[in-house]
Amino acid sequence: MSLQSVRQFFADNAPDIDIIELSQSTATVALAAAAHRVEPGQIAKTLSLKVKNEVILVVAKGDARLDNKKLKNTFGAKARMLSSDEVVTITGHPVGGVCPFGLETPLAVYCDISLKQYPEVLPAAGAIHSAVRISPERMAELTSAKWIDVCL
Repeated sequence: MSLQSVRQFFADNAPDIDIIELSQSTATVALAAAAHRVEPGQIAKTLSLKVKNEVILVVAKGDARLDNKKLKNTFGAKARMLSSDEVVTITGHPVGGVCPFGLETPLAVYCDISLKQYPEVLPAAGAIHSAVRISPERMAELTSAKWIDVCL
């Protein structure tokens, strides 16, 4: 279902972007980087967070770490990661396939400025073996994301 919702998202919003499906899992940054033959930073990981009573998605470069102080300063409260069950229920995507496209529930999307160092990044596409190649700017545009600085 999740891969299908991402397929539909791109069919409706960016038919020029193809979903890459591989036979091996790309559920972690290391697996995805090896499978796509890119450095870990080029994998755009999507983190599902709860801040106050709002669930948000933060997309960052694969080897970046969230900075709790920057997160709190940006959003005015501490953030917590969602549980695996919450991620699936709210995004419609499995852990390892979470992306800002084709979401079950409309969510605020934020892109960390760490992504801007790459001309092209690879976020997942709704499954643990799928991804897309996209510029960080286009990803932010397609998802109405705001640019933030919350990583180390």
